[in-house]
Amino acid sequence: MSRHKNFILALDQGTTSTRAILFDAQGRPVRSHSLPLRQIYPANGWVEHDPREIWQAALACANAVLKGRDAGEVAAIGITNQRETSLVWDARTGAPLYNAIVWQDRRGAGRCAALKKRGLEAGITRKTGLLLDPYFSATKLEWLLKNVKGLKGRDIRFGTIDSWLIWNLTHGQVHATDVTNASRTMLWNLKTRDWDAALLKLFGVPRAILPDVRESRGDFGETDPMLLGAAIPILGVAGDQQAASFGQACFAPGDVKSTYGTGCFALVNTGKTVPRSRNRLLATALAQKQYAIEGSIFVAGAVVQWLRDELGILATAPESESLAKRAKPAPGLYVVPAFTGLGAPYWNPQARGAILGLTRDIGRPEIVRAALDAVCYQTRDLLEAMRRDMAAAGLSRLRALKVDGGMVANDWFCQRLADLTGLPVDRPVVTETTALGAAYLAGLGAGLFRSERDIAARWALDRRFVPAMKRGQRDLLYEGWLSAVTQVQ
Repeated sequence: MSRHKNFILALDQGTTSTRAILFDAQGRPVRSHSLPLRQIYPANGWVEHDPREIWQAALACANAVLKGRDAGEVAAIGITNQRETSLVWDARTGAPLYNAIVWQDRRGAGRCAALKKRGLEAGITRKTGLLLDPYFSATKLEWLLKNVKGLKGRDIRFGTIDSWLIWNLTHGQVHATDVTNASRTMLWNLKTRDWDAALLKLFGVPRAILPDVRESRGDFGETDPMLLGAAIPILGVAGDQQAASFGQACFAPGDVKSTYGTGCFALVNTGKTVPRSRNRLLATALAQKQYAIEGSIFVAGAVVQWLRDELGILATAPESESLAKRAKPAPGLYVVPAFTGLGAPYWNPQARGAILGLTRDIGRPEIVRAALDAVCYQTRDLLEAMRRDMAAAGLSRLRALKVDGGMVANDWFCQRLADLTGLPVDRPVVTETTALGAAYLAGLGAGLFRSERDIAARWALDRRFVPAMKRGQRDLLYEGWLSAVTQVQ
């Protein structure tokens, strides 16, 4: 009996959780399952994940959403993942040889500082679009090669999390990554679209251990049929932020989206030409053979987790909305959540967090509101830099901010984001746009969707939040934020 292949399975492996979502042929989520991911902190500024836990969680989530269904009805798998997180494994056994070093990890800060002192940052930026920062994979891989015993002379493989999942799903038959993940390693040349020999030499990376780089909408092999009940082709792979951009249908130059998960990542499409940021943002590859300027904030949703788990100010993350609404005016109160340094446009891995402007009448609601405000101010930091870069490149101005991620379920936060940035904020009906983008890429490969125009027509607005705050008040509050940031650097 023939089977209709009307479903797409998206695997979304994030920083704090692993999720699988089954989408139908219209791009609508049918079933979802997620598992939390344990965070490992071996030393100050170090963050790791257990690769085995990641793989087992991905497999468990995939099987959970397929339970009771015929896996043969799944046309394709799309993978999206936390970017920059790096690991090495044994090519023969597939066993990881150390924990995955997470994108937030700062152990490479000293190495980056030394390379900057040698005047190498400008050349690296010209090739990769990235700044010298331990955020990216190169110094993580260099550390692994130098510090994990027994690697010398051993047949090993390196990968970001997408490569690790592909390797395991195909039972070691495919060692590959996509252009978006490769563009975050600081080893891949944006213009040549290949691993850069000079950078590999600089960081001591043998080319033989690196994955094959393929287009995001491409063939990444088939799953071992014993894993999910059928051999399913993997036809779409993209790093989480580029996947979200695709899911938000940001296909035209000037389209901008911002994702609020553990961190916050804003991307503006700049078209077919490799962009150059003059304002300490990043150039990065998009999934559709286009490029983007990106700004990265290391702490967004993580500040809400901190309020809940470390300070005990919140019982649950959604409680942040009701508390923020209750907050009384607290002029001069700012939370700067630089727990692992500051990202764009400051790029200071040594900065540390602070609460500034405390007075005796400050309570839980005021601190919660200030923490949410910090995410809005950091977003404005990125948008201001983007505006300058776009103007310099002769590209159209930013018209609205498409948002997604867990934080945007909070209506108060979305309105505050509009007020403090001065841009309309558009929240789509489907806010799991990272998984949706991976599903769209895989669905294009499988023929379930005809084109990007077809995908753009499916994007649906849930609600638009229009700025209500006067510009003078907005700018005064932002000046206070800029002053607060100077005090933690």
